[in-house]
Amino acid sequence: MKRILLLVFVFTLLLSACSGRKPAEVGADAPSDNVPDIVGEYAVNGFDPMDQEYGGRLSITEGENPGEYKLQWIVTGGIQEGVGILEGNKLTITWKTLAGSNETATGTAVYTVTVNGELYGTRMVDGGGGEGTETAYPNQ
Repeated sequence: MKRILLLVFVFTLLLSACSGRKPAEVGADAPSDNVPDIVGEYAVNGFDPMDQEYGGRLSITEGENPGEYKLQWIVTGGIQEGVGILEGNKLTITWKTLAGSNETATGTAVYTVTVNGELYGTRMVDGGGGEGTETAYPNQ
């Protein structure tokens, strides 16, 4: 009987530790006047507006204008591309899925850049209701 109670206790503890989503740890927000270079390759982890977890890769290159960046995600379910404007430590993005993806979608995202060059923030799908969260970790 004690073994059963112990197993139930451990199982309950494991379930409570796994329930709910916790944001991944990232560095402190970068000061607006001292943001690290964000051009590069990133590993991505996120939760869509329906709380489904996804992962993938993000590539960021310089855009045509100062403070502008081109982004391309290869994530579970397809390929997306976007353009972002960096103001201070905030990167504001409009994005869309590319042909060949499972669904056609557009949306926006707002990331905060950390002192370690990580990006974290929210992503919205136009007409989708709600917002998801996403964190991008620079590949070193």
